[in-house]
Amino acid sequence: MLEIVERIIHGKQCPNCGNERLYRLKDKRFKCSECLHKYSPFRVEKDLKLLHYFSLEIPARKSTRDLGFSYNMVRNHYMNYRVEIFDYLAEEFRKLSGEIECDESYFGGKKKGPRGRGAREKVKVFGMLERQGRIFTAIVDNVTAETLMNEIIDHAEKGSVFYTDKFKSYKSLKFYGKHITVDHGKEFGKGRKHINGLEGFWSFAKERLLKYHGVSKSYFHLYLKEMEFRYNYRKENIYHKLVNIHFSPFFN
Repeated sequence: MLEIVERIIHGKQCPNCGNERLYRLKDKRFKCSECLHKYSPFRVEKDLKLLHYFSLEIPARKSTRDLGFSYNMVRNHYMNYRVEIFDYLAEEFRKLSGEIECDESYFGGKKKGPRGRGAREKVKVFGMLERQGRIFTAIVDNVTAETLMNEIIDHAEKGSVFYTDKFKSYKSLKFYGKHITVDHGKEFGKGRKHINGLEGFWSFAKERLLKYHGVSKSYFHLYLKEMEFRYNYRKENIYHKLVNIHFSPFFN
């Protein structure tokens, strides 16, 4: 996909029909000799640069300074990339299976008052990690047994092995698969009996979200899914993956 995009930028392939015979107009746009489609290579090139900065987790304000683009334009592109990631994860999702760690976490600025499960103002997030595989996250209204079990049933295969702490909302898991609990009051884990992988993801996500100096609750679901995407594809070239996601719809 990256090679196709670069050919389009250099006027060697029409983004509309794939024709390789194009000619340049006086306003520096290209026009296809087959379908007569006109386009600006500078817009495509600009999008590619921004996508590269986004893939490197460079904040919008720094991208604005480095590339000389307007902040609103950069921010809008970044949010559009997050929407595309959100849609991509929903389309590609398959139920987790095998050994699965389950845990909840709470996101938000430092505030006075209760922390953890007693924190009312923070965003409640539920996560499941398929060991040696992917993670799934979801924002939840509460952490009741009904809410968490519905998420587990919808996103994990029945009969899997589930690892959790001793939180009461997970008690019903024994009816859906093998349930192994970790007593954090005594130890963080022993052998395979732990949820260290999922707790590692919470640290991974929170550390990266700190650079944004606060994320609006209205858009938090997009940032959360971005973290899920980066974690799930951390062993791949994120830039190439994003190029495929962003540009593929234009060529289908």
